[in-house]
Amino acid sequence: MGKIEAAVKSILKEIPDNVEVVAAAKTRTAEEILEAIEAGIRIVGENYIQESLPIIEKIGDKAIWHFIGHLQKNKAKYVVPHYDMVETVDSIPLAEQISKYAIKLDKVMPVLIEINSAREPQKYGVFPEKAIDLITGIKDLPGLKIMGLMTMGPAVNDPALLRPYFAETKSLFDTIKNSGIDGIEMKYLSMGMSDSYLIAIEEGSNVIRIGTKIFGHRAY
Repeated sequence: MGKIEAAVKSILKEIPDNVEVVAAAKTRTAEEILEAIEAGIRIVGENYIQESLPIIEKIGDKAIWHFIGHLQKNKAKYVVPHYDMVETVDSIPLAEQISKYAIKLDKVMPVLIEINSAREPQKYGVFPEKAIDLITGIKDLPGLKIMGLMTMGPAVNDPALLRPYFAETKSLFDTIKNSGIDGIEMKYLSMGMSDSYLIAIEEGSNVIRIGTKIFGHRAY
């Protein structure tokens, strides 16, 4: 059993059945990603469009493709045809671009709203208190379907320090879910990465984005 296969099997064994794993595949080769898929990964997350398109072409529908990096408005036209979900919607103009290209393809693009749970001005994502305004501002756009929230949390040395950020995002998720806003389906809460996914699951995450723990450390 190869390292990637062993890592995937070990992660899938320790998490609850309702939690989806997104293999964060930034800088990984198609061969590495295929090994993860063969071991049981269903969803692959990519951060960079140029890097990912040849890989998506090679692997195709053997995986579900999530865009998990920051998406510039002018790049939406490349993402919409090739991806199955965008996890990082944080503005009305970006949502409008996704909608525009989805309509052209007669497609409905599921999206998650990226929450800047640490309220760091230099980071992407919408501050928690502005999330409902953003959702109500984009929920009726054709070709786009809000399906939940995503957060990163701040960079910390001890993953336990992320717990309050995950807890606040889960609380926001529940508030939105129970608010009866039409046209949205709060189904996915994407929180937690290689060092923090167990804490994130304890705090209510049902989508985890794992790179290093599956593929090993990146060779830059």
